Amino acid sequence: MPHEKLLDDARAISDDIVRLRRAIHAEPELGLQTPKTSAKVREALAHLPLEWHEGTSTTGLVAILKGGGGEGRSVLLRGDMDALPMPEETGLDFASQVPGVMHACGHDAHTAMLAGAAELLCRRKDALKGEVRFMFQPGEEGHHGARFMLEDGLLDPLPDAAFALHVFPNAPHGMVGGRQGPLLAAADQFVVAVKGKGGHASLPHETIDPVPVACEIVTALQAMVTRKFSVFDPVVLTVGRVSGGTTFNVVPDHAEIEGTMRSLSPENRQKLRDGLVRMAEGIAGAHGLSADVRIVEGFPVTICAGAAVDFGEATARRLFGEGAFLRLDDPIMGAEDFAYVLEQVPGAMFFLGVSHEGEDWTQCCGIHSTRMIVDETVMPQGAAFLAGLAEAFLANGFD
Repeated sequence: MPHEKLLDDARAISDDIVRLRRAIHAEPELGLQTPKTSAKVREALAHLPLEWHEGTSTTGLVAILKGGGGEGRSVLLRGDMDALPMPEETGLDFASQVPGVMHACGHDAHTAMLAGAAELLCRRKDALKGEVRFMFQPGEEGHHGARFMLEDGLLDPLPDAAFALHVFPNAPHGMVGGRQGPLLAAADQFVVAVKGKGGHASLPHETIDPVPVACEIVTALQAMVTRKFSVFDPVVLTVGRVSGGTTFNVVPDHAEIEGTMRSLSPENRQKLRDGLVRMAEGIAGAHGLSADVRIVEGFPVTICAGAAVDFGEATARRLFGEGAFLRLDDPIMGAEDFAYVLEQVPGAMFFLGVSHEGEDWTQCCGIHSTRMIVDETVMPQGAAFLAGLAEAFLANGFD
């Protein structure tokens, strides 16, 4: 059971949590290599009795706290560190100083809250039995950072449970949310290159025009989603880019379609890929063209263990009150590479509402917005929740 004073203790170190978050926010880094962020984390936690491990593929860190109560269970807490390649338009005093790069998904807050949890748990070291691992992970934004850290052996031997927390501006202030089973979707990227024969726009019959064929593929893909997949195991296929040609009076040689596919089961993930290839190649072939399909595999489905979600709900209610936890009715079709960890370790990811108290959270700028704002007063709650999950799990498992 988490210590009853955990939230009070987290609020007492609120300034440290916020200071680290702002330092990371002002100097965001992309991808698998986030050396400045990693250095900030190590400096902030240098005074703690932690054992540090680094891999070769990324600048990711795993800090291990060994409890003073002897051997026991092991639990992993994860925070991601990388930013997004986009400008910032928040007007904050500590806004990004790196042009075209912004912490617009809250990873700066995740890292700072995880550092806060490390501080809280180190203060309780003597009472802990087992070990806590703090996973500071780069490369979540499409770079498979969690997978690389797993492949580097940084999580070996695998822990008994794993948890992550993600901020959510479009949710009530301080609310913790989660669900059993699929929480977030698998996400794959695709590019379809339709190849024809170009020529003068006044003589289309002497060309093999790829543009109308590309448009036909786009509409056929939408029909495929609605007619080939059950609404009870949903998929999303979105075409985000259609391009071809250079000017108004030239039929181009080729056209391209680019988009994303989202699914909630391995079966539909493969079925969607197969259907895309069949549809694109078949339609192009019917018009005398060819279509090359390239699929870039993204993250798997984020699946949360039922026992872990029940455990998280109980922890949130003990720490923050009976109304503190929200069971999400439906999955979210975004994707998250913590899924790689949850494929191998029982656990869960939870959301934390970071809208300002009293604000209409339905109208807040969401994640991946150039104007996304985090209410920093919620961050001690996030640190306390992560610490509470670890403390309670080491004591009693999922019971």
